Amino acid sequence: MLPADMTKPDEIKQIVKHTMAHFGRIDVLIKCAGQGYDAPVERTDIAIFRHIFDLDLIGPLVAMQQVIPIMRQQNGGAIVNVSSGTALMYLPNNGTYSAIKRALASMSLTAREELKHDGIVVSVVYPFVTLTDFEKNTIKDPSLPQEELEEGELPFKPDTAEYAAKKILEGVESGEPEIFAHD
Repeated sequence: MLPADMTKPDEIKQIVKHTMAHFGRIDVLIKCAGQGYDAPVERTDIAIFRHIFDLDLIGPLVAMQQVIPIMRQQNGGAIVNVSSGTALMYLPNNGTYSAIKRALASMSLTAREELKHDGIVVSVVYPFVTLTDFEKNTIKDPSLPQEELEEGELPFKPDTAEYAAKKILEGVESGEPEIFAHD
């Protein structure tokens, strides 16, 4: 595994070069790096918003731009971008994050149309709340209550990371445009 900071285009380009040098081809790109940001629209910190924008939208765009010519030369490939169920909702204190995830979905589905004649299938996955450290790593506006709910206290059952991974793989295998990941 080669780590890369998805907010740094040069690191993304290097990871693609290393992958090509090692394997000689790239058949699948799965973009699932991301970070949440909970803040009212009125109090959105522009610097934080730009960081989330770079990580959750620009990073995937750069990765796609790097692999598309490779996949086109290979006569096909699969790209799966992991969005969020919040892209389909209007949740208080989640406007900027869900807007970026909605933009990722829109960009992905547009790329799907653009690349369909090249044999490159682009899909988007919308996971629900998943048992990972995502919430712990979400940036939160200090004006919001900082309560941490335990798994048993949630009003719904979160999905396991394995379930979300299965749905991502389903996107690769089925080629469906949108995969809604909630058990």
